[in-house]
Amino acid sequence: MKTKPPLPSRAATLFVAALCALTLTTTLVRSAQAQTQPPPAPILRIEMGMHNNTINRIGVDAANRFLVTASDDKTARVWELPSGNLLRVLRPPVGAGNEGKLYAVAISPDGRTIATAGWTKAETGAHNIYLFDRESGRLVRRVGGLPNVVFHLAYSHDGRYLAATLFSVHGVHVYQTQEYSLVGQDKDYSADTYSAEFDRAGRLVTSSHDGFVRLYEPPGEGGLRLLAKRKLEGGERPFAARFSPDGSRIAVGFDDSAKVAVLSSRDLSLLYAPVTTGAGNGNLFSVTWSEDGRTLYAGGTAQTATGICFIRAWAEGGRGGYRDTAAAEGTVMHSLPLKGGGIVYGTGEPSFGVIDAGGRRTLFVGASVAKHRGLRQDFLISPDSTGVQFGYELVDRTNVRFSLAERKLTEVQTSAAAGWRAPVTVGEGLHVTGWEDAETPMLNGVRLPINNYEFSRALAIVPGAGAFLLGTEWYLRLFDRDGKPLWAMPVPAPATTWAVNVSADGRLVVGAFGDGTIRWYSLKDGAELLAFFPHADRKRWVLWTPSGYYDASPGGEELIGWQVNNGPDKAADFVPVSQFREAFYRPDVVAKVLETLDEGLALKGANDEAGRRSQEADVMRQRPPVVELLSPADGAQVASSEVTLRFRVRAPSGEPVTALRALVDGRPDPDAAEHDLNLAAGAGGVERVLRVRVPEQGGILSVIAENRFGASSPATTRVSRASSTQQIVRDVVRTGGADTVRLPLVRPNLYVLAIGVSDYDLAELKLHYAAKDARDFVAAMKLQEGGLYERVETLLLTDKEATRDRIMDGLEWITGKTTSKDVAMVFFAGHGVNDNQMSFYFLPVGGDPDKLWRTGVAYSDFERAVQALVGKTLFFVDACHSGGVFGPRRRDPFAHDITKLINDLASAETGAIVFASSTGRQPSVEDARWENGAFTEALLEGIGGGAAVRDSYITVSSLNKFIVERVNELTRGRQKPVLTFPAGTMRVEDYPMALKR
Repeated sequence: MKTKPPLPSRAATLFVAALCALTLTTTLVRSAQAQTQPPPAPILRIEMGMHNNTINRIGVDAANRFLVTASDDKTARVWELPSGNLLRVLRPPVGAGNEGKLYAVAISPDGRTIATAGWTKAETGAHNIYLFDRESGRLVRRVGGLPNVVFHLAYSHDGRYLAATLFSVHGVHVYQTQEYSLVGQDKDYSADTYSAEFDRAGRLVTSSHDGFVRLYEPPGEGGLRLLAKRKLEGGERPFAARFSPDGSRIAVGFDDSAKVAVLSSRDLSLLYAPVTTGAGNGNLFSVTWSEDGRTLYAGGTAQTATGICFIRAWAEGGRGGYRDTAAAEGTVMHSLPLKGGGIVYGTGEPSFGVIDAGGRRTLFVGASVAKHRGLRQDFLISPDSTGVQFGYELVDRTNVRFSLAERKLTEVQTSAAAGWRAPVTVGEGLHVTGWEDAETPMLNGVRLPINNYEFSRALAIVPGAGAFLLGTEWYLRLFDRDGKPLWAMPVPAPATTWAVNVSADGRLVVGAFGDGTIRWYSLKDGAELLAFFPHADRKRWVLWTPSGYYDASPGGEELIGWQVNNGPDKAADFVPVSQFREAFYRPDVVAKVLETLDEGLALKGANDEAGRRSQEADVMRQRPPVVELLSPADGAQVASSEVTLRFRVRAPSGEPVTALRALVDGRPDPDAAEHDLNLAAGAGGVERVLRVRVPEQGGILSVIAENRFGASSPATTRVSRASSTQQIVRDVVRTGGADTVRLPLVRPNLYVLAIGVSDYDLAELKLHYAAKDARDFVAAMKLQEGGLYERVETLLLTDKEATRDRIMDGLEWITGKTTSKDVAMVFFAGHGVNDNQMSFYFLPVGGDPDKLWRTGVAYSDFERAVQALVGKTLFFVDACHSGGVFGPRRRDPFAHDITKLINDLASAETGAIVFASSTGRQPSVEDARWENGAFTEALLEGIGGGAAVRDSYITVSSLNKFIVERVNELTRGRQKPVLTFPAGTMRVEDYPMALKR
């Protein structure tokens, strides 16, 4: 069995290794100091609802309602406990390189204020602590003037003080929280300080890499007075020091040793050392106590035999026996006690979890990135270098391939295939040693010129060029055969280079990085050409160029966006690339970048081939409004069937706001909207209100603002109905406890519009089963009448009936029929075509792919109908049959790509749940054995009972799971269906859509 690759031999934690970057070079530091404002230009960032780099620190409020996390990915995040749901992303100002990396976070005991810091330089010569209002996410204060990077933050138990520990000799600073003014500091330190904690009496303890643990009196008017200072045995670098709940003891963990020490808090004398047998393959530097002090916990880099980092829990406060609980595949960076005896922890994976008093892991939110660490020789590239092979796991890694030509993720059984190449690490007359997880790589016995503390991780020799690439913690470096540096490119995020490879023709470099990305560079000068992020769900992915032109799977475009700084004293905005879909969704540009080695040439070539005018996209000028929801608070209970949403809308681009809309569970409330506005909101914003109807069971409420360029990301909150005491649900299946299926007592109506065209006028367009697919879908849904639905009304348009006019009438029919309590389903099967602007058209019976404007049904018509639908809305799309078989568009590989259609329909402002027959350019398969398309065959089988949960009901998610597996079986992997939920509206609840009949 494969195990996880070993951790670095030095700089024992991911945290310490990353922090060594602070001493990178004098040039880098001076450059950062010279910057007086955060950069105003938009910065492309990954965003997938979870950190994509090390979680350095965590914080918990006194009531254990909220968890906050801070990461190298330059965000802090607020999570709900005990559910682990993401509530908010906090975005301080950021810049290039290290600027914006967050090493510290703390939440005030009352849960109102979140403090975060790290490499937070936003003014000349000084770093900052940023203070956020937890509920609104607003940056309310900046504590400036810190002389260097902050590693740790801690509030006192009464919330009156905030302690910050710093890099190098700058020690500890303490602030009073009424005005956040400095009340005391101690700079008599000779190394980095990674920990500070107050006890309930207000005393402060710190631990520093100078070897000392220091104990201070409670801060006050006299500043910060040292009570005791002791250098410990057992390790030279104490990392964390934590008071026991009664304040009598202090536990200390070391990052250069597996030892743990327990000290007296009177004089810091050693009381005892817990047993650390079996932890010698790492350390246990992150220590904490249980709430009652009976259990001592510690974790770090220490691993089980299978490579999983564990947390050790000792009974009797560290004097008794111990048990180990598997925590994560990454280093346990920080842990804190919870009520009831358990703990919460964050890791470098990145992930976080909860372990209860009994040693059970009751919550785990894992990494959403591919873990490239240790990939090296398993990192293969295709003969033309446009395909990559990698794996998601650290342990028992499976092989996954992606190629620009096929645009899909495929699991493969073999480790290699004809022409696919692993990186060359030996030969070509170059003898490179010491490059695997080491600080001193050498060429022919001579040390290569890299920075101090810069760990080497990956090597690839350039075939026939007498040169080689070295991937490190901070750089991708090219050397000639004499070891002379040719170029050095900073790695993204920044994140470690875990694997590197070179194309056979010597044109391209391909690297795999710690943020989960794979990136292509020009070997000539190191310029980045293309980035690829495969989400850990193994379904979503996105490719993008440096300027933001992108290609993505359905739902994948939500994974990246632009962060836009608003100066040093305001939170930054984040704008998903999906809000610029019309300008930046350019799979044709992405497909050409690696061929031209120049983004500008790729754009020109793609435009020329499609006959498309070049349109300059300006993110700053064209960005949509920003909405900040002020009330009700997330999770609030409301007393009536209506609630007032109070919000602030800003217009950072200066463009007037043209519309405001409210959504309930992802669907529009037609009475809660303002249209035809000319609202000058400005950068400061204006407050507005909308009155929204709330379902009896509560729901997810959202507000969207629009300008002439597009719609904002939704501002979202969850509410429940507090006053309703009547029974509003009935049990369909009793299985006990929380698993009981609950459906409305008042059954909704279902309205179905089904369109299927097989008998096209043009002979080359004719299909076999599209019309039958529509008929069979209608028949299957009619069977739901009297079960889940009170009534089922259908409108079926097939072949000669499916004219452009009749389809438009059908869209008008379903929007007119469906109320907010009903469900609408739209099914269409036939041919779909994109024009040269990637705008989708469905071909009705008289449709001509060369006359789309006159004969096709435009996507905008479907979009208008969906936005007018007020009930739950599901689309079933099987419009990718053609596979590029007709007309002058035969040479356009994206003519039948329905990905943009899927993403359009599932955007927040449209809000449909979309089942699609295939992804990208995969054709939909028909077969006489089924007398249906593969997608419809699976759909019918699923609704008929194949997707039933507990042999009773079919949910959206259970149907999707069944369809994916069944279509894969029917087509032998040639077709891959997809389900996409509305984007950005928090989490639209999965719900039953049919009963097994």
